[in-house]
Formats: sequence, structure tokens, C-alpha cells
Amino acid sequence: MTHVALASSSVRQTVLHSLFGDHHGWLLSRLRARLGCTYDAADMAAEVFAQVVALSEPQAIREPRALLTTIAKRLMYDTWRRRDLERAYLEVLALQPEAFAPSPEAHALAIEALLEIDTLLAGLSSRARTAFLCSQVDGMKYADIAELIGVSTIRVRQYVAKGLKLCCQQLRHE
Repeated sequence: MTHVALASSSVRQTVLHSLFGDHHGWLLSRLRARLGCTYDAADMAAEVFAQVVALSEPQAIREPRALLTTIAKRLMYDTWRRRDLERAYLEVLALQPEAFAPSPEAHALAIEALLEIDTLLAGLSSRARTAFLCSQVDGMKYADIAELIGVSTIRVRQYVAKGLKLCCQQLRHE
């Protein structure tokens, strides 16, 4: 390693150490107030700082609290969305006869698949996501979907095509 690389690494470590020391307590108290659970707050604060460590140039951070808040809000949103999705799945599962209850492994795989689909479709607008799911999951006709969400049938076709394109792109990357 060159002298310049060592100096850069040392500056990076100093900046990260300072950032953690100056702002960890503040972030933890904000998360604790927002989440209502010390353990969840500690886990989320750790994840926030893990994402900061992954940044290529942490020394370029001008407003550390704004950055930490933004990362934390995204993580909270993702956590809440994941919990809502799992809760909805469990509600549907509770309506099924016990004979059709999935094994714990199948349950975990279903939750994982739902989260992947949710993440994938997050790039779509609310209407496009609704149109895609109504078409592909519920088997609704485009005309019925158009009436449901208040758009033309052609627009529904475009929404579904966009959703299918996202799915195909994801499959190509795997």
C-alpha cells in the first residue's frame, strides 16, 4: 500500500469514528422515540451506520444528521412495508382451512417471495402496481381493471406491460 493510500485510509477511519461518536447517541434516541423499542432502534442504528461505512467517501458528508435521518427513514419505511406485507399474508393464511396451512419452510419462502415482488414493483406507480397485480394475481380483465382504477383499457395494458418488463429484467439479472 502506498503512503497516500495509508493516509487516505487513516482519514476515512478518523471521519467514520468521529461521525459515529458525534451522532450515534442522537440517532439512537430519535429511533427509540420513533420505533418505541430500544432493541429495534439499536438494530436500525447499526444498519444506518453500516450503510455509512459502505459509502465510498464518508469524508464528503456535509450534513451528517440529514444523511443519517434519510437513511433511517428509508430503513423504517422498508421495515414497516415488510411487516405490513407479512401481516396481510398471515391474515389471508388465517382464512384458509388448516389442512392447507404451509409448512414453516414454505411459509418463510412465501414471505421472501412476497418481499422480492414488493421490492420489484416498488418502481411502479400505485396505479401501475394495482393494474399489474389485478391482472397477474387476480386474473381480472383489463376493462374491469380500467374501471376499478379509473383509467383507459389502453393505459391498463401499458401498466401491465411495464410490470412484466420489470419482472423480465429481474429474471435476466438472476
